[in-house]
Amino acid sequence: MVDSKLADSRSDENRPDPDALLERVAASEARASRAKLKVFFGFAPGVGKTYAMLESAHRLERAGVDVVIGCVETHGRKETAELVRGLEVLPLRVVTHRGARLEELDLDLALRRRPKILLLDELAHTNAPGSLHKKRHQDVLDLLAHVKKRHQDVLDLLAHGIDVHTTLNVQHVESLNDVVAQVTTVRVRETVPDAILDRADEIELVDIPPDELLRRLKEGKVYLSEQATRALDHFFKRGNLLALRELALRRTADRVDKEMLAYREENAIESTWAAGERILVCVSPSPASASLIRGARRMAAGLRAQWVAAYVEPSLTKPFSQLDRERLDANMRLAESLGGEVARLSGTRISESLLDYARKHNVTRILIGKPTHPRIRDRLRGSLLDEIVRASGDIDVHVISGDAGKPAPAPPPTNNAVADWPALGLAAAGVAAVTGLGWLGRDILSSPDIIAMYLLAIMVVATRTGRGPSVFAAFLSVLAYDFFFVAPFYTFAVSDHSHVLTFVMMFGVGAVMSGLTGRIRQQELFARSREARTASLYALSRDLGSAVDEVSVAWVLAKHTAELFSCGAVVVLDRDKLAGEPTVTVRAAPYSATEQAVVRWVFEHGRPAGLGTDTLEGARLACYPIRAGAEVLGVLALAPAHVTAISLDGRDFIETVSRQGALALERSRSAEEAKSAALRARAEEMRSSLLSAVSHDLRTPLAAITGAATTLRDDSATLPSSERGGLLESICDEAERLERLVGNLLDMTSLDSGGVSLKREWIPLEEMVGSALTRLEKKLGARKVRTTIAPEVPLLHVEPVLFEQIFINLLENACKYTPRDSPLDIDARREGENVVIEVADRGPGLPAGREGQMFEKFVRGSHVGIRGVGLGLAICKGIVDAHGGTILAENRAGGGASFRVTIPVAAGAPGGDDAMEEEA
Repeated sequence: MVDSKLADSRSDENRPDPDALLERVAASEARASRAKLKVFFGFAPGVGKTYAMLESAHRLERAGVDVVIGCVETHGRKETAELVRGLEVLPLRVVTHRGARLEELDLDLALRRRPKILLLDELAHTNAPGSLHKKRHQDVLDLLAHVKKRHQDVLDLLAHGIDVHTTLNVQHVESLNDVVAQVTTVRVRETVPDAILDRADEIELVDIPPDELLRRLKEGKVYLSEQATRALDHFFKRGNLLALRELALRRTADRVDKEMLAYREENAIESTWAAGERILVCVSPSPASASLIRGARRMAAGLRAQWVAAYVEPSLTKPFSQLDRERLDANMRLAESLGGEVARLSGTRISESLLDYARKHNVTRILIGKPTHPRIRDRLRGSLLDEIVRASGDIDVHVISGDAGKPAPAPPPTNNAVADWPALGLAAAGVAAVTGLGWLGRDILSSPDIIAMYLLAIMVVATRTGRGPSVFAAFLSVLAYDFFFVAPFYTFAVSDHSHVLTFVMMFGVGAVMSGLTGRIRQQELFARSREARTASLYALSRDLGSAVDEVSVAWVLAKHTAELFSCGAVVVLDRDKLAGEPTVTVRAAPYSATEQAVVRWVFEHGRPAGLGTDTLEGARLACYPIRAGAEVLGVLALAPAHVTAISLDGRDFIETVSRQGALALERSRSAEEAKSAALRARAEEMRSSLLSAVSHDLRTPLAAITGAATTLRDDSATLPSSERGGLLESICDEAERLERLVGNLLDMTSLDSGGVSLKREWIPLEEMVGSALTRLEKKLGARKVRTTIAPEVPLLHVEPVLFEQIFINLLENACKYTPRDSPLDIDARREGENVVIEVADRGPGLPAGREGQMFEKFVRGSHVGIRGVGLGLAICKGIVDAHGGTILAENRAGGGASFRVTIPVAAGAPGGDDAMEEEA
């Protein structure tokens, strides 16, 4: 019965996490519903990726799947060309670039055809300029892209529900670009982001031996003879092919390994699957751990395996001392420098934490140091080695020795006794207080009551101080109880030997209570530390969320790290300005030529350097990269004031801060780029509108002028004087129209660029209105214009020519869009510190809901047959804004439109308001 319950409890422990299962099910359903991407992956051209893709397409086509070829490069290979036959091929888009005729995928045609699977060769291909699909790429991302990549076409196809099969070589993977350049001395320019490869639902490795590939190359099955000769002399060397093949195999193996780990986690598989070697080395503050780390590196190199250096900080024992912390940090930096991963674990038992990590990460071998301490310690406290060996199961355990000839240096002597005197005094005072209370109440208190009071005192001391003083309090409690409350009194002699057991139990319970209380106190300290770290990250995320530009992001990063580590902080974002001042500096931080060299090194290599690292450790700054993928966006540098290096926990926190900062910088840069793209799009739209409008409005008067002038030139002798006068009048009218159009364009350009400098004068409003009416007398014709200017309207301090243009444009606008016999009203009055001028008509009015849009450039009403560019009202708004006023448009009750101009009254008018009233 007990065994069955134990089995049930174990099965419950091994059961998968329900929340994790729900997340994985949701993710699996999302993957099942989306379009699929399959990549045929190889290590070099000619391995047969396209051939394998076409063979797979034929199998799918025979199974009834709708497969279409979007773009396939045969490179003159007969075998590949034969496989193209029998499959539907979409016509390619022809593009002419620099005199060359290029063929590209017709994305619009592929989206209209909408097959189940589209074959698209060479994922890393760069589309030819001019082959962009203008109807499909008008969003911000396309405006940002100077040259569109084929993998962007793939994402577009996937977004529309079309499965894509494509091919890719390992040298085109973005994260491997530097490695490939180092091996082959050839820098590949066309790369594909790793996110595209991670997005693939299936990766099929197409592999052949390098010797076979070289034979095919010589036979002309990869390139033409001349190209093949050049390839053999440069890229297609056997050593290069071996290295590229290993990279392709490892990249594919990493993908398979991630899928296997996900499957194991999903099914709660605890046993180790030795499909691939993974090594875990147990690290401690001991100097001998350096030998373990080097041994793990040698073993991993021999097995071609990944390896991890892990340490456990137990939560129920005293924390590491400063010396142990420094040794542990040095060991972890050594592991990182040798290419290993670092895992920081915590738990109540070291063995359980290590084995739990090993099983979750499919570790096949554990390396642990040979014990060198006395055997009695293992009997009293348990053996870590024995626990790991007995509970390891399928995991192999290797026990190796450290540097026996290099004993660990003894810790520097410390005077802990002096530091513990206050705590010991508190323990003695607590015991004395309990003894006094017990002595005063000895007639009413029993022995168990007094013992309980002593235990309470021990617990209070443990919570206030630590384990040592609390054990001392337990010892004093036994002595005081024996001396004052056990017969014979006032001696340490015991008449009844049964009290000896009481003393032992009393001391033991007190010691255990002090230990438990100390552990709880330590856990409280850990919890507070984690809470402080979480609060810091929360505050950092909140401040980064409100940062609007790169400088603000840099300031937030420097401020928070400087406050957390109580040191100076420097953030550098522009690698081209390293010789100048940094982007942000918080508190005092050195930034001399030495520190600039360290920052430059971090920019170039993307790894930490400076103080506390293994690179350029003589600097006074500890520099850490702010990375977004493979790109280094900036450098965060700290200048510790009282320590020689940043601790391991601190470096982990700095890496977290750097990642948050990188995301904020990317967001800020994306926002700036999106804003610039939107401005460019708006400018392009305005340019198109301007060209469209101006081309029409320029062509019409020019055609009229040309026709009239040609008639006068050819038929001047036979034309009657009346017709000749009419033609001359037409030429003058159209020339004036052209002059107004060019003037409007120039005025709008000046207003937009801020190039208008106002030459203000004190001038009556009546004078500007009268001048405008005089200039438009011919256009107004027989219209009735009612002008009402209140006597209290003062002189206006404005630019007369520009302000008069407001009335000219508003009246011209009314003449265009209202009947010839409809009246116009001009009304002016003073309202507080403003002068309000209204120009109203009785025409058809403004489009409902679009009154505010009438002041935008190139916006016109929907009236047919009325010529214009749509700049008149926009110029009015620009002039009014330049004078510090406002202009509004609204429909009038009873029909018509009203334009209201509000101009502030300027102080210091000559003659004042009284003079104006007399003049009126």
